Amino acid sequence: MGHAGSKSTSSDDDSPDANPSYRHRMKHKLHLHRHATASHHSPLNTHDDLAGIALLTLVSAEMEIKDKWLACVSIGEQTFRTHVSHQTNKPVWKSEKKFVLEKNGAHIAKVSVFETNRVSKNNLVGYCEIDLFEFLSRVSDSETEVFQLFDPSSSNTVVGKISLSCSVEDPIETEKSFARRILSIVDYDGDGKLSLSEFSELIKAFGNQLAEKKKEELFKAADENGDGVVSMDELATLIALQQEKEPLINCCPVCGELLNILDKLNSLIHMSLCFDEGTGNQVMTGGFLTDKQASYGWMFKLSEWAHVSSYDVGLNSGSSASHIVVYDRVKKRLVEEIIDGKIVLSMRAIYQSKLGLGIMDKGAKEILQSISEKQGKKMNSVESAKDIPAFLEFFKARRFCRLFNTFNEFFIRELKPGARPIACKERDDVAVCAADCRLMAFRTAEESLRFWIKGKKFSIRGLLGDISCSNAFIDGTLVIFRLAPQDYHRFHFPVSGTIEQIVDISGSLYTVNPIAVNSKYCNVFTENKRAVSVISTADFGKVAFVAIGATMVGSITFTKKAGDHVQKGDEFGYFSFGGSTVICVFEKDSIALDEDLLANSARSLETLVSVGMQLGVSVKKHTELSSLDIN
Repeated sequence: MGHAGSKSTSSDDDSPDANPSYRHRMKHKLHLHRHATASHHSPLNTHDDLAGIALLTLVSAEMEIKDKWLACVSIGEQTFRTHVSHQTNKPVWKSEKKFVLEKNGAHIAKVSVFETNRVSKNNLVGYCEIDLFEFLSRVSDSETEVFQLFDPSSSNTVVGKISLSCSVEDPIETEKSFARRILSIVDYDGDGKLSLSEFSELIKAFGNQLAEKKKEELFKAADENGDGVVSMDELATLIALQQEKEPLINCCPVCGELLNILDKLNSLIHMSLCFDEGTGNQVMTGGFLTDKQASYGWMFKLSEWAHVSSYDVGLNSGSSASHIVVYDRVKKRLVEEIIDGKIVLSMRAIYQSKLGLGIMDKGAKEILQSISEKQGKKMNSVESAKDIPAFLEFFKARRFCRLFNTFNEFFIRELKPGARPIACKERDDVAVCAADCRLMAFRTAEESLRFWIKGKKFSIRGLLGDISCSNAFIDGTLVIFRLAPQDYHRFHFPVSGTIEQIVDISGSLYTVNPIAVNSKYCNVFTENKRAVSVISTADFGKVAFVAIGATMVGSITFTKKAGDHVQKGDEFGYFSFGGSTVICVFEKDSIALDEDLLANSARSLETLVSVGMQLGVSVKKHTELSSLDIN
């Protein structure tokens, strides 16, 4: 762990006859567990969940230009940042941070390097992504390794390099090293041993009154060689054993917080991280959700209504609805959606107030319709192709080798065959995601109203309109696939079956941005223009597939028709320019949605998914659900 020397210090450790080296042991323990279901950080249940407490150090970088630099590292739902360097092209930070590394949790760290600007927002210059499991499994003589930094607009362009190190203690070593370090606090004479009086002071700091009464008995138990003093190793062993029987520590000796004595593992982690915050080293600043948030300059923050705007996991309403943070299911990391600040302010003004929606009711709906139609025609013109580079630049998207004749041709481009693998392709009882999108999943429509949709009049019947079988979906399971402008804009079948009908429903063209969906003053999904399809399946009964139009979406185009038999993963259609949404409704008790999707949605947190990822399993054929690979 850096402070406790978790890395092997002897080259002899790598010989066949010696104990396995640290990294060899980690490789054996981790087994590169990359196929677990995604989840947000939650308390660990057993030592088997814990790979260890990792120490990541951002050492230095080499950049192409001179500037003042800061670096951020994001893993899971945590982001940390370094201090700002001096004006240089070779910044040195030597900034470190400790965090819990779970075997089945987030393990891909994104390191971002920003050039700073005190007046405006800081500019992302380069980034790299590091699989910490692979990094820790390598056998290397050097504690520091160098990684290339790539241009965020072009993953093939190298803009610099960064040096970092990472080490991790396994749980057993964490227990021992923590005990040794925390006990040294009361070793007043610094002889490496504790007298009875020093030991008594330590027991008092643990906040355990019962242990205080038995302190002499505990002291004798620890003093294994009977020399009248207790060494650090002797007392570390006592505490490790005692924590399994009758815990000695009721409150953290560092911050004084009361601990859950039944939750030994998480109490240990809390104390270890708490103790190491005060080492005096260059500790990175934490408490951020994304690297974008961590990098904000003070003036930029003020310009975003800092006095009323909040920056939290999940979606806020009213004036706080200014940032959209989603959870990347593959990389198990929070990311902030890219959206123009002026558009955010205008959407808040319109959709989060009675006055704004009042204006919409007085003719603005017709204006939106007219604007969308004109924009649709414009994006089909040859002149529109010149807008493609600016679009790619704004969304930091990759460049394309081929040329497109119009913007819409680019926007509705198809993927290369095999680009989106279909989960359990041969099993029709496994449903998959219908689009590259931000997904919300709810067991019932009532849950969706509690966590996401704030419109007072939303209902399944209102969503589906007057289709003949709408009663079959009452109390059904709801999945919302929201496509942002930068997403691949074709949508696919989540299940295999036969298309029974496709019914068009006329309506408005409100934006499908969460700021509007989360408004108390309009009902985006039941008022917008949409097309409702019903798919008859053997494993899920009937499935309603609703394609919803939105502002700037010129049209919804289907590439299949009623009567066609389809396989899950097949293309169903596409949206022209603009972001939009697909909603799937399953009959009640027909599908068991993946738990990570439900858990995120219960926090009002969208999950970033791709076409073909597992969505859920049919309840009809499976009373006991097996754990399947979501990737």
